[in-house]
Amino acid sequence: MDRYVVIGHPVEHSRSPAIHARFAALTGQTLVYERLLAPLDGFTATVQDFAAAGGRGCNITVPFKFEAWQLAARRTPRAELAQAANTLRFDAEADGGWWCDNTDGAGLVRDITVNAGVALAGRRVLLIGAGGAAAGVLGPLIEARPAGIVIANRTAQKAEALALRHAALAREHGVALQIAPLEAPGEAFDVVINGTASSLSGAGVPVPAEVLRPGALALDMMYGAGARGFLAWAAEHGATGRDGLGMLVEQAAEAFLAWRGVRPDTAPVLAELRALVDAPR
Repeated sequence: MDRYVVIGHPVEHSRSPAIHARFAALTGQTLVYERLLAPLDGFTATVQDFAAAGGRGCNITVPFKFEAWQLAARRTPRAELAQAANTLRFDAEADGGWWCDNTDGAGLVRDITVNAGVALAGRRVLLIGAGGAAAGVLGPLIEARPAGIVIANRTAQKAEALALRHAALAREHGVALQIAPLEAPGEAFDVVINGTASSLSGAGVPVPAEVLRPGALALDMMYGAGARGFLAWAAEHGATGRDGLGMLVEQAAEAFLAWRGVRPDTAPVLAELRALVDAPR
């Protein structure tokens, strides 16, 4: 039976096995998908051992997405721009060797435009953060053709490097791409996306409320208890809050498509997962 895993450190919290099990059932695919813990200094060996034992592919979560990108012989353009990968497929050397992708941005854009019903084209977008999460979504956000994207980050150098890497793509799609400090990123954005770990660490929202125009979409890539503070902040200031659960399901569907050649229907899986995550404790 074809085997897949999600590799991370930690990884026991991952909902990916449940998501992919439902995808397999919905599409009639036969596979096994499990969690695999990798030592912080042993990611490459863990992946190589899994592939040597017959594994077909893997998802990668923190903190290994940058290492995963380096392992692949072939990279999608969006993975190349992100310089990080969350999906590996162990293709044979005769077929070009290992292949990687970063499906986070495609998952985020689909969740915003399809699940949340919010158009990105022509809108003003604020992306908070310039680390791995932000890097993974910036390319697909640009391809959705908003009027402009501002990257707000604590360290200007990281934001500059990320913007520079995406400058040609932004020009190609007519998107104004800028950077700004967290304390003064601008005002009245249509879509605000938190790509930092502020929610996870309980550090609070890293930008002032002026970034939200009335009715704006404010999305935190975290979900569950970690995102509740951000969602409460959004509601308090007249915005519509959304967590990262839809992004999680949609990026998983992109990986499933790459592995199995079929894209599952995400709506029932997201509904089931939402009921589970939001159930009273």
